[in-house]
Formats: sequence, C-alpha cells, structure tokens
Amino acid sequence: MRPYVVINIAMSADGKISTRERRQVRISGAQDVTRVDRLKAGCDAIMVGIGTVLADDPSLTVKSEECRQYRRKQGWDDHPIRIVVDSSGSTPPDASILHKGEGKRVVAVSGRADAAKISLLEKKATIIVAGKDEVDLAVLMDELGDMGVHRIMVEGGGTLIAGLMKAGLVNEIYTFIGNIIIGGKDAPTITDGDGFIRESAFIRLTLLEALRIDNGILLHWKVDSPDQKKE
Repeated sequence: MRPYVVINIAMSADGKISTRERRQVRISGAQDVTRVDRLKAGCDAIMVGIGTVLADDPSLTVKSEECRQYRRKQGWDDHPIRIVVDSSGSTPPDASILHKGEGKRVVAVSGRADAAKISLLEKKATIIVAGKDEVDLAVLMDELGDMGVHRIMVEGGGTLIAGLMKAGLVNEIYTFIGNIIIGGKDAPTITDGDGFIRESAFIRLTLLEALRIDNGILLHWKVDSPDQKKE
C-alpha cells in the first residue's frame, strides 16, 4: 500500500516559499516550528527534492528531545527516514541529510543517474531507482510502501510538490502563511512547474482547519479524491 502523504510548507503572504535566488527565508515563528517538529515526529519518513538539499542543506531531524522520546516509546528511531528525490544522483556526499542524526536514508534516482555518484551515495543511503529519465513518483511510493513506510511528510520544494500533486499522491496539506511579502515572478511557489492548463485538472481541496499562529495563519487542507473533483 502506498504511504499517506502530508505536505507541510511555509509561504509568504504572496505565495512564495523562498526568494528568486532560492535563498531560504524565515517565514514562520517558534509556535509553528514546534508544530512542525511534532508533525515530523509522527511520520515514518520525511521527503524533499534535490533542489531543497542543494539550496538549504537541511538535516530533516526531529529537533526536540520530547519528540525524540515519543518516537522511542513507539519503538522507532529518533528520526524518520530521510528521503531525497534526486533524478540525476546529485546529492552531495557530505550533505547534512546523509550525516546528521542517526537513522535511515533513501535517495531516489532515475535510470540516467551517474553510476559513480550512486556508488558514493550507497555508502550512506539506500538507493531506489524509479523511472528512466526522471524519478517516477508513483513507482517510488510503491517501493516505499513495500519498505513499510506508512506516512510521509514532504517539506519541499515546489517542483517535487507539483509532481506529487499531479500524480495524485498527496492526501493532506498544511500551509503556514506568514506576514511577509517576498515578491518576484521567478521566486518559487508551493507548486512550481508548468501548472495545469484546463480547469478540470485543477486540484480541489477541502479546508479542515484555519488557525491563527505566530504572526500568520495555518491552513490545514484535505486533498479531494478524483471522484470528488468531478462533482
């Protein structure tokens, strides 16, 4: 069975998740950081795209001792499995995601990934080959399900999120909207790429909760099923 996928993302009031230079910006505050850590602690895996790794070098670890203790009580590792979607195998061997914190790592690549790069990454991570030229996200989810991954939190970036949405692989979305304007037509958004041409292809959402937090608002959405979208 494919994992249940939850997207968590922070964006500016004008819908940007970073600057046009892909420079990370602090959008949310302490309350939201705590919420995200708890959400992360309840997941089997955390997933990001290679662009996020190259731009931000995240570790994707559970930060608070309270949350790590919760995971230990469940019989889990301190940190969820860290997953990088990286079609060309460009994850730097010294990336924080491969070194910081104990636990398993997965790098998903396509058939075009360089064998020498894969050989280096295999020393730190399980390699999943899914797709010929780009990572086939549906195949990847099947593989992760077979590995026993039931719940995944996705933290970006916009290209990966767009691919997951188009493939119908997302179940819930948390969007924190902060009190800043970033601007710039080339600044990334929550779903980059080509977008949808026809209105019938738009992704429909049901709002589950709206919560004022820090100096912004947290929106919790459920992604409607294709059958609901046709109604």
